[in-house]
Amino acid sequence: MQELPDCLYEGKQPTLITPSSPTPNHTLYLSNLDDHHFLRFSIKYLYLFQKSPSSLTLKDSLSRVLVDYYPFAGRIKVSADKTKLEVDCNGEGAVFAEASMDITRQEFLEISRKPKSSWTKLLFKVKATGFLDIPPLIIQVRCGGMILCTAINHCLCDGIGTSQFLHAWAHANTTSAPLPIQPFHSRHMLEPRDPPHVTHSHPSFTWTTVNKTSTFNICKYLQSQPLAPTTLTFTPSLIIRLKKTCAPSLECTTFEALAAHTWCSWARSLDLPLTMQVKLLFSVNMRKKLTPELPQGYYGNGFVLACAERKVQHLVNGNIYHVVKLIQDAKTRITDEYVRSTIDLLEDKTVKTDVSKSLVISQWARLGLEDLDFGGGKPMYMGSLTSDIYCLFLPVTGNCDAISVQVSLPEDVLRRLEYYMVKFLDEKGYTSSAPVQHDKHPTFVTTNSAAVASDSVLSAMLRFLFMLTPQIICKYMFRCYNSSCRF
Repeated sequence: MQELPDCLYEGKQPTLITPSSPTPNHTLYLSNLDDHHFLRFSIKYLYLFQKSPSSLTLKDSLSRVLVDYYPFAGRIKVSADKTKLEVDCNGEGAVFAEASMDITRQEFLEISRKPKSSWTKLLFKVKATGFLDIPPLIIQVRCGGMILCTAINHCLCDGIGTSQFLHAWAHANTTSAPLPIQPFHSRHMLEPRDPPHVTHSHPSFTWTTVNKTSTFNICKYLQSQPLAPTTLTFTPSLIIRLKKTCAPSLECTTFEALAAHTWCSWARSLDLPLTMQVKLLFSVNMRKKLTPELPQGYYGNGFVLACAERKVQHLVNGNIYHVVKLIQDAKTRITDEYVRSTIDLLEDKTVKTDVSKSLVISQWARLGLEDLDFGGGKPMYMGSLTSDIYCLFLPVTGNCDAISVQVSLPEDVLRRLEYYMVKFLDEKGYTSSAPVQHDKHPTFVTTNSAAVASDSVLSAMLRFLFMLTPQIICKYMFRCYNSSCRF
């Protein structure tokens, strides 16, 4: 089975789940970190559980948790002065849809190795004329080996906030005890200063008034072509080997090493001019970087985009050590004053996130998303419902130390990316330890010693190359000849 069958609603119309008891009726202020244009979309999660509670139980627990998380039952609207978005906490309700689908758990797991366009049918599509007409929380379930899909408005919360809400719902589904973490709703701690005072440079942003028509826009170039997704899973042993490229002179985190490696591989795969300056944008949680810190339970957008910049030649010909150092330096720049300066900068509504020459990485791993349990056990699968040119670092169910890298690119670029992402395995100083599988979209998994011994990285890479078109093979061989590489 390559694509999902259709969802059948069998006459069951989606319902609005309202809070089970009265909630405050007011307007919730959204900070500048919440309502800028880059976040005007929904975060869409996809789960598969072996067992599922009844839909009635899920609706009841959702209704109860919406008492605490009442803004999720409201509606996003434009402020009276037309300058900002805000939440009308009117208790209108979250959309809850039930559907059936002719698919088994095992069949779903087999096709879940990379996102598919047909996955969008797993989430009920609300008829809306625009972003503001879509309720901030949409849920669809298929019970009996539960497939759960959620769409949560990013203006309302970030990844940490969505995980906090989903765990609160799961908690309410298994017990009537109070929530272990109470949500903190107010965003006034992140109000801009009066007058705004921008004290730092902010390379993550640019202005809509800046004319960049004469420069090459990587984002527009990629989005103008048909995109194909890939998911590459790095096991703990592979991550250790990747981090050793920086050791012993530089200690680094898993994110830093994998982000640096992905950025370099991305730059190589796009075959960009060596003198082009490109950026890596990645989210940094700033909840504990503020003075005072944001309160526990704050679920609004509590991150800013850090930015590392480098010319392509340093990414494709340099050492990963220096790229990791760039990422570390970008992280250290995120201080209380930097965050305040960002908030003040975003008072200028002509400011936008600069994605024209950037790889954007969003970290979904380490948020606890894979530990969600509605009473029937943790998920068999957790991932994103959709894939885009923006890169996701996803958790791996059953292996908390592994990370999956997911991104969509044009087919020829994607094949090159996959090649460069595995190339480090056969570089000097490492023993062979090949992936057990190299299909069109390879995934690295832990293998036993017999499988490793029978298949070297060298032969695995050759098999991967020969699946490419002859033109691309010739291009690789030409590059390797010029750089005195050898297969």
